[in-house]
Amino acid sequence: ACSGTDAPALALTLVQEQLEKRGKGDLFLHDHVFSCEKEAFKQAYLARNFDSVLYPDIVKLTDDPPKDVYGRQVPLPAHNLFVAGTSCKNFSALRSRKMIDIEEMGCSGETFLAACELLFKEKPKYAIFENVDKAPWNKMSEYITGRVKLSTVGDNDKIKKTQTAGAMKGKSDHLVFIRKDGQIVVENVPAQYGVRCGAVVSGYAKDGSATTHKFKWPGKESTCTLDKLISHNGVDKKTATLVLESDVVYCTKWRKVDTKKFGLPQTRQRVYMFVWQPDDGNFDDDLGDYWNTIVEYLQSPVRHSLESFILSNDHDIIRVFREALNGPPGRVTNRAVNQAPDFWEGRTQAGDLKHNKIARERLGIEDRSRSQTQWRPFGEMQIPPHYWLEYFKCQNQRELDMVDILHSSAARDAECHDSNFASFFWNISQNVSKEKHRGAVSGVAGCISPGGEFFLPHTGRPLLGCEKLLLQGIPYFRLLLGNETEVQLGDMAGNAMSLSVVNATMMAAMMCKQLRRDHIASANTDIMGTLKDINTTKKKPSLKSDSVAKFEGETTDTETLFAELSKLSNEAAESSIKCTCETSGKTSSSENFLRCRNCSMSCCRDCVHTKQGYQVSSHDINEHILTNEVHAHEKFETKLRSIMPANLILSRDGVDEIAAIGKDKHRVAGLSEFMFSLHRMKRERNKWVVVYYAREGGIGEAVGEFKITIGEVESRSQAATILGVQGELTSFFPAKKDPLIYGRIRPCARLRLLEGESKMTWLVKETESTTSLSIVGSGTTPSFRVQVGLTDEAAEAMVKNSKDAQAKSFNAASKRGEERRWLYAKNWKEWPEEVTIEDGMMDDCDVNLGGKYVRVGCLHTFNQNACWIRRRTDSALELYFLIKPDVSRNGPASAIISSSSCHDDVCSIIATLPWQWQPCDALEEKFHHVKVAVCHWSPLKKLKCLVPKTNLSVDAPKEDDSAILIKMNGISEHDMDDICCRDDESGSRNKVVLKVHSGSKAQQTVRRYNVLCVAPFLQHAAEKGLKYDLEPNASWIQMNHPSNVYFGCCNDTIPPRPQEHWTYDEEREEWVRSSEMEASRQYCLALQKAPQCFDFIADRKEGSLTVTCNPQVAAHRAAFALIEGRGDMMERDVSVEYRLLSSSNQADPVLNRFRLHNCQNLPETSVTLKGQFDLYERQKKAVTKMLEVENRKVSFQEIEMFEAPMPGKTGWSLNAKASRATQLRGGVIADAIGAGKTVISIAIILKGIADARSKRGEPRKSSATLVVVPPALISQWRDEIKKFTDELPNVLCIYDDSSFYDITVTMMLEADVVICPVDLLEAKKIHDTRYKGCYRINT
Repeated sequence: ACSGTDAPALALTLVQEQLEKRGKGDLFLHDHVFSCEKEAFKQAYLARNFDSVLYPDIVKLTDDPPKDVYGRQVPLPAHNLFVAGTSCKNFSALRSRKMIDIEEMGCSGETFLAACELLFKEKPKYAIFENVDKAPWNKMSEYITGRVKLSTVGDNDKIKKTQTAGAMKGKSDHLVFIRKDGQIVVENVPAQYGVRCGAVVSGYAKDGSATTHKFKWPGKESTCTLDKLISHNGVDKKTATLVLESDVVYCTKWRKVDTKKFGLPQTRQRVYMFVWQPDDGNFDDDLGDYWNTIVEYLQSPVRHSLESFILSNDHDIIRVFREALNGPPGRVTNRAVNQAPDFWEGRTQAGDLKHNKIARERLGIEDRSRSQTQWRPFGEMQIPPHYWLEYFKCQNQRELDMVDILHSSAARDAECHDSNFASFFWNISQNVSKEKHRGAVSGVAGCISPGGEFFLPHTGRPLLGCEKLLLQGIPYFRLLLGNETEVQLGDMAGNAMSLSVVNATMMAAMMCKQLRRDHIASANTDIMGTLKDINTTKKKPSLKSDSVAKFEGETTDTETLFAELSKLSNEAAESSIKCTCETSGKTSSSENFLRCRNCSMSCCRDCVHTKQGYQVSSHDINEHILTNEVHAHEKFETKLRSIMPANLILSRDGVDEIAAIGKDKHRVAGLSEFMFSLHRMKRERNKWVVVYYAREGGIGEAVGEFKITIGEVESRSQAATILGVQGELTSFFPAKKDPLIYGRIRPCARLRLLEGESKMTWLVKETESTTSLSIVGSGTTPSFRVQVGLTDEAAEAMVKNSKDAQAKSFNAASKRGEERRWLYAKNWKEWPEEVTIEDGMMDDCDVNLGGKYVRVGCLHTFNQNACWIRRRTDSALELYFLIKPDVSRNGPASAIISSSSCHDDVCSIIATLPWQWQPCDALEEKFHHVKVAVCHWSPLKKLKCLVPKTNLSVDAPKEDDSAILIKMNGISEHDMDDICCRDDESGSRNKVVLKVHSGSKAQQTVRRYNVLCVAPFLQHAAEKGLKYDLEPNASWIQMNHPSNVYFGCCNDTIPPRPQEHWTYDEEREEWVRSSEMEASRQYCLALQKAPQCFDFIADRKEGSLTVTCNPQVAAHRAAFALIEGRGDMMERDVSVEYRLLSSSNQADPVLNRFRLHNCQNLPETSVTLKGQFDLYERQKKAVTKMLEVENRKVSFQEIEMFEAPMPGKTGWSLNAKASRATQLRGGVIADAIGAGKTVISIAIILKGIADARSKRGEPRKSSATLVVVPPALISQWRDEIKKFTDELPNVLCIYDDSSFYDITVTMMLEADVVICPVDLLEAKKIHDTRYKGCYRINT
C-alpha cells in the first residue's frame, strides 16, 4: 500500500531471478496481487510495470467493494503478506515544528489508520510497516495489537504537538470509558494512547501472563477514567496491560535500520515493524525476535561508494538534462535569476539570509568570502571550471552562497578536504543551518528526500532523479517509465523504501518460523548462533554461468595495434574534451579555446564571460584555435571503433609473472582465464579512453579492467605535453575476496608507447620502499584555508572542541600520533612560495626528485590549490608537488611527487609523503626531514596482451530488400544458450525472438548482447557501412503507403485508445473521467504486443543473431502523431520519410533563439479608420499577412518526428518524419508594447465584417469576432474600437459570469464584436453548468 515505486515487488522479483540463476527457481514463488497509490503519475508507472490490481487510495481500500483506478469494483485479492509504507510527512524530523500526531488525521495518521483498518478486515498472516524513526511507534503498535502496556504510556512519544492547547480542546486528558450494552467502551482517547474511540475493552493481563482478566465496573458511574477503573479493580499499573477486543490477534516487533548497513551508500534511517498472527493466539509470541535476528544477519556493509551509483557525464540521460538547462526551461529560470537584487542586503529572501550569516559567524568564515562562486547581484558569478555553468545560471544567490559556505566548511575540518576533489553530498534546497557539509560516514550520501535538490561539488552537477532511484537500490534501467519529470523521479525516489532493506525485512518474515524450529532443535542458546551455524553448514548454490569459457584458439599480438594508436594520439587530443560544456557529448560551437600553461585547465571562449562564466583570472592563459573540423569527435570515434578489437586476453605466463610478486600481492591469479570484452569508448579531457572488462560468466560482475588511453598520457604543463598510448591493468579481486580492500584499486601493471617511439614495455608495480627527503620551504603564500575565507575563530573552535565535547576521543587520537586530524598547525595560514628538495636521488629509483619547486596560483584545478612545479630541463623531468585527495574521504589527503599534474594519474606517482605532512611544515625547521614512500615499477618479460581469433563474423546486406539490418554469425553454443535462456527456458526452439524492449528480464538479455555483438557491429559499420547511411547529413528515404492501410492508421502498431466517459459526481461536485470495463487493461496489453522498430532474432541452428529494422513501424508512429484526432481522410495527404542515425555522428542540437517572421517585403493593405487615423506602413503590411492567412493563401509543412533507439549500446536509432502540406490557419502579432497590436486587430475585423454580416442569421451563426482579454482590458478594448471606427457599433461586453446570464441568443448573433474575460472560459462553474445541460442563453 502507498506503493510509489513498489520496491517490495521489485525486490521479490530480483530474489526470484537470482534463485532461477542458481537452479532454485521452484524454491520460492510469489505473486504481487495489488498496489495502492494516490498520485496519477505513480499510478501510470505502476500500471506499466506490474501485472496487479491497482487501487487509487489506501483510505478507500476497505470500501465494500473497493474501486480500482479504472473505476471498476474489484474486491481485494487474497494475500498473506501486506507491506505498507505509510506517509511520513507529518512525522518527519524535517517538520520539527509542524509534526502532528496520528489522531490529528494528517496524511501520516490517515494512511496509517487506513492500513490498520485493512489489517483487521482482511486479516493477512503477516504485515510489514515502514516509517521514519520519529513516528510514534509505541502507539502504532498499540493500535495494531489492541494491547496497551500501562507502565510505558507516553514513553518515546516523539511527536511534538503543534496545537497543545487546541488539538485536544474540549477533551479530557484521561482515557475515559462508558458502560454500553454491558460492555466497557472507550469514550475519550488522549494523545498518549494508541486506542481507537469506540473500542471495546476485553480486560487486562498481568505481566508475563496470557490470561485476560475482566474489569468490574465501579458502581453506577456513567463514565469512568482508566485510573479509577484500575484502582477499583486493584490492578498494578506498573505490570498490567490493557486488552481491547479484536477478532484477530496480532503481535508486533520493530527495529531501526539504516540503508548504508544494507549495501547502499545512503544514510537513511527508518523503522520497520513486523506484524504477525501467532499460531496459538499467544500475545507474547517470540517470533519477532527471530525476525529481528535475521534482519540483523542480512546486514551487509557498503562495498561501493556514492561515485559508483552516479552516471557518467556522457550518459544520454545527463545529456538530455543539460540540453533542457541550455534550452527554454533553463533560459526562463536564468531570466528570473538575472533580475534578483543583492541577497546579502536582505531585500529579498530575508528569512533565509539570517541562516547564511549565522552559519558564517558560527563556522569562522569571512562574511563576504565567496571563493567558489564569486556571486554578485543580478546573476553575476564566476565558478570553478568543472562546474556546470548552465546549471549555476539557474541557481539563486542563496544557493550560491550556500555552496561557498559548505565549501569553506569542508576546508575548516582539521582533516582538510577540498570539495572540488573529494566526494560531498549537499542538499542546497535546505537552509544552510540545517545542512551539514559532510555526512557521518565518508562516501555515503545523505537521506534522499522528496523535493530535495542535491549537489555533488566534486562533479560540479546536481544528482538527477534516476540516480536518486539507484541510490535507493531501485533498478532504474529495467523500469518502464513514461515522461516523468525530474521532480517526479525525485519524488518517487524520496518516498520509496530502500530496496535492499525492505527485501531483508520480507525475507526475514518468510524465514523466521523455520529459524525458530531450527533453533529449538539445536543446542544453541543464542538465536544468532543458530543462524550462523545453518549458513555455515549448508552449501550455497552457485550461479549457472559462473564457469569461465577458456580460450584455446589462435591469437595475435597487439604491438601493431598500439603502434597504430600512438600515431593517432595527436588526433585524439585534438578531438577530445576541451571544456566542461563538452563533457556530455556536445562539441563547443566556439573555435577559440583557453588553456593554462601550468595546469592544463582548458575551456572555450563562450564559457568565459565577465557576468556569468568560469574563473580563469588565476591561470596563465594561452589562447589557441581548434577548428570545428579538427575538434569534431565523430570522425575520430568512427576511426577508433574500426581499429579496436572486440576482445582481448592476457598471456597466462605473463599473469603468472605478476602473481609471483609478493605472493600475488596484486591478486591477479586467474585473470588469464578471462576474456576482456570491449565495454566502452569514452572521450575525456585531452584524451580518449577505451575500457575492457573481464566479467564472471561473461555478463556478471567485473573481475578485471584493462584501460587504454590515447592522447595525452600524462597531464603536464603546456611546454611538457607528451602524447602516446598507455594501457593499465587492474584486478578487482581485492574488492571481491577476503581480505577486502575498499575504495579505488590502483593498476598493478602498465605499458606505454609514446608518439614517435617503437619500443613498448610492460611494467609491474613493485613493493614500495621508504627513504628520507629534506623538504625546505621559503617565501610565504596564503594557505588553502585562508583562500576560502577561514578566520582564527575556525582554528580556535578546533581547540575548544578537543578540550570539551571530544576530549576523550582527542586524547586517544593523540596517543596514536593523530593530533593533526584534530587541530590546525600553528602556522596554518601560510604555505611556502618555493619548496626545495635537497639530495633527491633515491636508491632503486632512476628519477632525481631534488631541485626547486615553485608554487603556481591556479585555483580550483589542484586539490587544495596546492601545486609546486619543478620545471623541465635538458637533464631532468618536469615534476609536480601535489596533495592527492581521498575522493571518498575514507582517509586524509596526502602529499605526492608526480610526473603528472593530475593526481588521478596514479601510475605517474613517484613518492608519497606521510598524511601528517602539510605544506606549512616546509616552513618549520623541525619538520624539514620527511620519510617518504617511493613507488617502483619493474619490467615484465612475459606479459602480452593478445587479440583472440574467433569464428564470429558480421554480415550486413546492402542490396536486398529484406528487413535484415545486421547479422552476427559463428556464435558458440554456450553464448547462444546464455543469450536465449530468458526467452526460451526449455532450450527447445531453434529460432527465438528475444525480448529486448521491456520486461523484467530484457535488461539481462541486452547486457549479454552488448558484450557479444555491439563492438563487432560498430566495427563493421565503421569499416564497411550498412544498407543505411549513418552520417547526420544522409538523405531521407521516401516511403510509399502500404497497400492495405495508410500510415498512422494501423491498429496493430498503434492500438486505439479506450473510449472515455465523463460523469458528474454529485458528492464531489466535479466531473470524473472513466473508461469501459477492462478496456484500459486490454489497451496496455495491446501496446505490449505491438510490433517494434527493431527485432532481435537468435537462431540456435545457425549460431546467429539477426537484427531486423522495420521502418514501417516508425512511419506509422510518426504519421499518427500528425493526424491523431484531426478528422477523416487526412492520412491520404501525409508523406513519410525515414533514415537510420548514429548518436555518435549526430550534431549538437541548435539552441538559437526562435526568429519571428518579418512582413517587411509584403505590400501594404489600406484600411479606412475614423477621422484622421491611419495605419503606419508596417501595420498595413501586417494586415496584408493576416489577410493572406485568413484567406488560406499561406502554405507550410506540418512535420512530426518519431525516433526509436535500437536496444543496446550501438547508439543507432531509426528516425521517421511525417509531413503534410497545409495552409496556415492563424498566427500571433508579436510586436512590442505600444506598437499598435490592438489597432491592427481592429483593422482585420473591419476587413472582414461585411462578409461576416452577410452570413449572419444562419442557425446559431454570429457575425461577431470573439475577443478574449484579461478582465481589466475589456473596457479599454471597447473604447479603442469606438476611437478608431464607427463601422462596428454592436460591441457586446461580458464582464463576468453573472453578466453572462443577461445575454440573449439574438444579441450574440447580431454582435460585431464580443469581448469577454479569459476567466469566463476558465471558470469551473460555467463549464459544469454548461455540460450538465442546466445552462441556457435567454432568447
